[in-house]
Amino acid sequence: MSKKDLYRPNVAMIIVSNNYPQKKEIFLAQRNDLRDVWQFPQGGIDEGEEVQEALFRELEEEIGTNKVKIVSEYPEWISYDFPPRIAENMKPYVGQKQRYFLVKLKKSAIIDINTSHPEFSDYKFVDIDEVLELSASFKQNVYEVVIKFFKNEGFL
Repeated sequence: MSKKDLYRPNVAMIIVSNNYPQKKEIFLAQRNDLRDVWQFPQGGIDEGEEVQEALFRELEEEIGTNKVKIVSEYPEWISYDFPPRIAENMKPYVGQKQRYFLVKLKKSAIIDINTSHPEFSDYKFVDIDEVLELSASFKQNVYEVVIKFFKNEGFL
């Protein structure tokens, strides 16, 4: 397995409410398996699946709706390593390489985290400045880079 194959292909999304762009409320969800860990929804890209297909599938699987409009996409893959306690359960992967999207919920979207395989116990919309305070430490560097990109592009 090559070094690049050690990183699981993944799609992640920064979700803004349907009040965007007037209000820049960012969706964060609390993991149900890690206490007090909040994150953006994300998930693996299946073999042969296009990135945007994975985006809409993962939204449906994790928050119960894929009724979003893509606002922007981070232009490259970005990766992070799993901490040891998580890496043990994710073998053979040592981390994830991700494609990030900024998406806006459509007015008709109804969030329901009680999906068939719930990953989250709670969710909330927060100010962009709260995201890093609430997120897992091992994801903060990626979150910071992606948020800065969308801010510099005028989206956040």
